[in-house]
Amino acid sequence: MLMHQLLLDGADRTPDKLCFRWVDRDRTLTYAEAVVQMERMAGALHHLGVRKGDRVGLFAHNGMDYLAAMLGAWRLGAIAALVNVKFADELEYYWGDHEPKVVVYTHDMLPAVARARAACPSVEHIVCMDGPQEGAHSLPELMAAALPPPPDPWDERATAHLSYTSGTTGKPKGACLAHEPTVTAARCIGERLRIGPADASFGPTALSSSYQLVANLLPPLARMATINVMGRWTQATGWDAIDRTGATVFVGNPTVLDEILVESRARGRSPGRIRLALTGGGPLPPTLKAAWRDELGLPIVESYGQSELGGFVALGFPELVPPGADLVRIGPALPDKEVRIVGPDDRPLPLGEVGDIVLRGGFMAGYWGKPEKTAEATRGGWLRTGDLGVMDADGFVTLRSRKAELLTVAGVDWYPRDVEEALCRQPGIRQAALIGLAHPDLGQTPTAFVTLHPGAAVDPATLAAAIRPEVPYDLAPLVVKAVPELPMTPTGKISKGDLAALVAAGRI
Repeated sequence: MLMHQLLLDGADRTPDKLCFRWVDRDRTLTYAEAVVQMERMAGALHHLGVRKGDRVGLFAHNGMDYLAAMLGAWRLGAIAALVNVKFADELEYYWGDHEPKVVVYTHDMLPAVARARAACPSVEHIVCMDGPQEGAHSLPELMAAALPPPPDPWDERATAHLSYTSGTTGKPKGACLAHEPTVTAARCIGERLRIGPADASFGPTALSSSYQLVANLLPPLARMATINVMGRWTQATGWDAIDRTGATVFVGNPTVLDEILVESRARGRSPGRIRLALTGGGPLPPTLKAAWRDELGLPIVESYGQSELGGFVALGFPELVPPGADLVRIGPALPDKEVRIVGPDDRPLPLGEVGDIVLRGGFMAGYWGKPEKTAEATRGGWLRTGDLGVMDADGFVTLRSRKAELLTVAGVDWYPRDVEEALCRQPGIRQAALIGLAHPDLGQTPTAFVTLHPGAAVDPATLAAAIRPEVPYDLAPLVVKAVPELPMTPTGKISKGDLAALVAAGRI
């Protein structure tokens, strides 16, 4: 099935059902209206020369036109190539990598777009979502012209969506997601979460993230539910928007979920009709999962995936985890994928042993323009996630660490999550990140950086002693430092690479 066929099916069956809401401006489209916008966008892009396999660059804030541009590109058999607006200074790299023919952008991004366009000869046209700008086509005028699109090329195996990895182990790579395996994954996710037509999902994180695609967009479309997107999130306005829209499924990273918890405490209730939160992009602190359960009576469903998947490695269930149960394990694999824990020889390990997480059964077509990197990541037909984890007798996966983030201290491997979660269980600690700093004798000095809840006062020197009974390491070399904030990626997870760079530069 094609990604946009989910929208077409919804329009056939429930044409007047609310499909999309852009929360910031309270603009809405029914399923039937969304199809009209998709067709007009496809006609506009075709008029500008976009054909099957061409890349349509999207460099914009969340909004209705962003959704229409994605759908219009898919409808033509083109590839929606997404770059987060926070990477404006690096735009030449991204465009030089995937060579878009047409770029659709928001007006405030013109300086970056003009600079990158001059360096990227592949770009034949730029289209401003907000009206006429120098050197750009006006998207409102193109849409008003209602230019007819060609017949759908209908290639389920074609790449439809290109979004970039976080670049934690080198330059970001464009992961190419094809229609069919991504739709199958989305349908499995929707069923696991028990999403139905009465549900409304809500996602405030950037549409440029593949997480939005597989968590907030395609699964609700597959279940003919309503989808809310938001561009400018704050703790208070975001809480109000969830409440006002009657959202039932919230999709966000742990940082945003913590803000909802704090705001709900202040207001004395959870927002509106929310029945579950779905989180990803980084490990979920067990303390946050327990607080949602105990204070709000709501489950946080943890997902574990990456840009290369077009789905998830593992996903929990929309149920409250009982008191005393393991809050760290994520969930089992979904029906569309086979997940294994293997050793260095690629042989499956016994249950309970930590090893490399690999999977097959539906993942990216490859990294754009990087056949060697693709072959390395998909050796033997299995996607190598680069993560270390463990599987239990229930088939639940627990993520232990990124291989690149594993610390070795005096010859002993440290899993950062053990220390980070123990620190987060201490009163006053909001976030924790453990990195290794070079040491001539130990190899690495384990150094933890923590942020505090408002009004909290903590003595970092005493934290190592406080968590000693909870972790299996000799904590004598552990250094703990309190900082005002931690560097975050555009998808809302702690950026340990940036953290290490700040330390090296003496800025933290």
